[in-house]
Parts: sequence; structure tokens; C-alpha cells
Amino acid sequence: MTQKSDPLVAVVIPVKDEAENIAELLSGIVAACASYERYEVVAVDDGSTDLTATIVSDMARENPAIRLIQHNQSGGQSAAVHTGVHASRAKLICTLDGDGQNPPHEIPKLLAPFMGSDVSTKLGLVAGQRVDRQDTKSKLWASKFANKIRGWILKDGTRDTGCGLKAFRRDVFIAMPFFNHMHRYLPALFKAHGWEIAHVDVSHKARDGGRSKYSNLQRGLVGIVDLIGVSWLLRRVKKAHPLPEDQK
Repeated sequence: MTQKSDPLVAVVIPVKDEAENIAELLSGIVAACASYERYEVVAVDDGSTDLTATIVSDMARENPAIRLIQHNQSGGQSAAVHTGVHASRAKLICTLDGDGQNPPHEIPKLLAPFMGSDVSTKLGLVAGQRVDRQDTKSKLWASKFANKIRGWILKDGTRDTGCGLKAFRRDVFIAMPFFNHMHRYLPALFKAHGWEIAHVDVSHKARDGGRSKYSNLQRGLVGIVDLIGVSWLLRRVKKAHPLPEDQK
């Protein structure tokens, strides 16, 4: 049960070996969330071997809105997001990547559709769509190709499902079955479960430090297996749900 003192919004960051980026990222998130009455920042350290966890811990001592959760070993980005969402206390979750390429100032843009007076009760997820991506040509080509194949198979209506900037209802997310790499398929999963999806264009920046945890080949090979599995799963989503008591 949500208490009055619980945060309204939780920003969940999966992070691994991002000591060069994490302090600036956390500072940017805090600034972006300053207008919210209550918020929390949940950084999930996914088995870093550098000073990432130490930096987050030091900043958490200075700002109680920041929380550090550590995995005992690396479980991957989806596992870190899953851990962070379950540990959060807010009804609304916003995620972004820990490498600093998702600008924190875009966070209010993702959350705004959930906070208007005329918000749809069926809105489940707002997906960021990167424009003017600051990546290598090979990565851009691979992402464009993968998104076309995924969109053709899953019909999720999302041109850039790999964007880490997403906002969604916590209760819907935790009710879904967990599987590795699920963070890339959230639009399809929410849509299959009967929820509305909105899309928002967001900016993108080049890495200031560190290196990517994935290669194009790794993404491609994993993506093939994932698409088969997700397609199978979506075909078996429960379609029937109980009517509210006043509609019986």
C-alpha cells in the first residue's frame, strides 16, 4: 500500500562500470526531479568492478533521495531494472541508461502524460524515441535494422524500443513475467496486456567516458532468440479479465 510519504516518482538506473559518468548523471537526475514534491533515485549497481558503487554511496549520504542497490554478480540490464523497480516505492517509474547518453532533463517529458488532469486510465507506458542519435554509423545501422524486424514481427508501433528513457506504471511492470532483455520489449508487452502506449521524442548525447557493454554482434544474436521467445509469449497473454463489480 502506498503511504503519503512514499515518493511520487522513482527513477531507476541500471549501471555497471560507469564511474566516469555516474556522478554527473545523478546530479542531472536530481536537478530534473526538483519540481516533484517527492521522488527517489534508485541506482542498481550490476556487479561493477570500478568505483561506481562507491561514488553512488557517497552521493546517497549527501542526498537521501538517492539509493544504492548492489547485485552480488552481474545479471544484465533487464535484471538491474527489475531489481530497481521492485525496490522502488513509487507508483510511477522512469528508467534511463547509466552511461549518460540519455539526458536527465528529458525525464519530466516522459512523466508528463501520466500527470495531466485528463490522463487516460489505460495509459501504461510512455516510450522515449531518440532523435539525432550520437552513436557510430554501424551501431545506428544495426539498431535501425533490428527495430524494423522487431516492429514487423511484434507490431508494437515503436520505432526505437532500445531507448532507455521510458516511464511506466510500476504495478503493471511487476505483474509481468521477468525474462532477460525484457527492457527492449516493454512497448510490445504493455500493448499485449491491453495498455495504451505513448511515444515522446527525446534527445541523445555521445558517451563522455567508459565503453558500451554490448557489441553489434552480441545484440544481433541475442535479438534473434529474444524475438522468437517474445513472439511466443505474446501469443499466450491472458485476454480475459474480470469486470469491475459495478459492471456485473
